[in-house]
Amino acid sequence: MSAKLSARPLTTIVGAGNLAGALGVSLRGAGYRIDQIVSRGSAASLRRARRLAREVGASAATAARAQIRAEMVWFCVPDGAIAGAAASLMGAADWKGRVALHSSGALTSDELEVLRRRGAAVASVHPLMTFVRGSRPALVGVPFAIEGDPKAVRAARAVVQQLRGRAFTIRKQRKEAYHAWGMFASPLLTALLAATERVAGGAGVSRKAARERTLPILQQTLDNYARLGAAGSFSGPIARGDVATVEKHLQVLLEVPEAREIYVALAHAALRDLPAKNRTVLEKILKA
Repeated sequence: MSAKLSARPLTTIVGAGNLAGALGVSLRGAGYRIDQIVSRGSAASLRRARRLAREVGASAATAARAQIRAEMVWFCVPDGAIAGAAASLMGAADWKGRVALHSSGALTSDELEVLRRRGAAVASVHPLMTFVRGSRPALVGVPFAIEGDPKAVRAARAVVQQLRGRAFTIRKQRKEAYHAWGMFASPLLTALLAATERVAGGAGVSRKAARERTLPILQQTLDNYARLGAAGSFSGPIARGDVATVEKHLQVLLEVPEAREIYVALAHAALRDLPAKNRTVLEKILKA
């Protein structure tokens, strides 16, 4: 195996889920040739792998049958499966000189240690993006957090550049905090939006209608945040110091206690981090 990677190395993707699909299509669009989609042994996994393989012009194989020719192997499997997937492919290639990447946000490149010991350069390469069924986001402009062996990091940075993403370095000891940041940015935001729908129910608005009617204010809030930052885009009764309105909110939210807990927690966060008036009084009523 050559010690120097091609400009766009032949690539194998391990996994065929939402992230693998977005990555495979984006890599193909950036001029990469995808050699194989490797799946687990179940019939359902192999069907997904074959479906993705057809999309990206690759072949599909189970880990037990895979013979890896690719210079770069990208693991897109759940966190708890990365080390096992790597171990299952130890005999599928001569790993010396190859690059192996995984896309966990919380775990480090050490999950691929079994391949590192066989001569591969390894790295973790995590896109700060959400991937769900029914949505395949483009990776243009997406930040990628990268750490690992120098050769694998260089290769990953080149890939991200060709995908027109934005690579940045994350230290191993910072990965869990980095992933918690991502948790706030999307999954917990989604949980907040679900709570928003529950509160809308108290106003007699259905979940579907609440989602439609929330979008304009949500989109404007994100636009304000992008242009003005958190402090410049903060509005509402806490920013104004409107104690009476906050008290009314707390009273009506007794009917939705789960949402009330979220309201109180976020109001405390707002008083700590954002511009607000009547802080002392508001803090007292939130603690009451």
